Amino acid sequence: MTNSIKISPSILSADFSKLGSEVISLERAGADYIHIDVMDGHFVPNLTIGPEVIKKLRPLTEKTFDVHLMISPVDKFIKDYAKAGADIITFHPEATEDTAKTIELIKKENKKVGISLKPKSKIELIEKHLHNIDLVLIMSVEPGFGGQKFMPEVLIKIKELKEIQKTQNLNFDIEIDGGINFDNSKDAIEAGANILVSGTTIFKSNNGDIKKNIEL
Repeated sequence: MTNSIKISPSILSADFSKLGSEVISLERAGADYIHIDVMDGHFVPNLTIGPEVIKKLRPLTEKTFDVHLMISPVDKFIKDYAKAGADIITFHPEATEDTAKTIELIKKENKKVGISLKPKSKIELIEKHLHNIDLVLIMSVEPGFGGQKFMPEVLIKIKELKEIQKTQNLNFDIEIDGGINFDNSKDAIEAGANILVSGTTIFKSNNGDIKKNIEL
């Protein structure tokens, strides 16, 4: 974990007709990570990027591929996304029958492990695993679609995580994703998040000036 704030732009908001050049633009603009949302039309009501697309994007940048799997059952796909070039693999506890086993499957592929909590998912779902993972992704919208409105009530969850981190002397990143913009990002950082995922704001604000939007 680091105290510096990292920006992980979500390519869900990129122009899919030129995804490769969008990824290169993010690297040039100073993005810390590239956030890749994977949806299966089953766990969430939408379909997005498969491992083949990630494999094609991987040679274009050395940036960390921050891959959020919104797929169920998740275990059988972990190897495919690891081989495709994911650096961090994040899953939902509701998408597996055995959270500890899924964590071990990701570690076996020598990837960092993230667990994501939907707005209504409780910290208790993952609390006993916090010592064994690298990242917690707090969703500030219901997963499934880009462009949704930020849910400020999830900030309490981030504060609780920070408290657990402190009292148990744990070391994991806290990432937030969903409706993050220039205003509410400050609240998220104040609550304790150190990785901000943003799609619409990064790609669409200031006439699409990605560099400016990352730096703001």
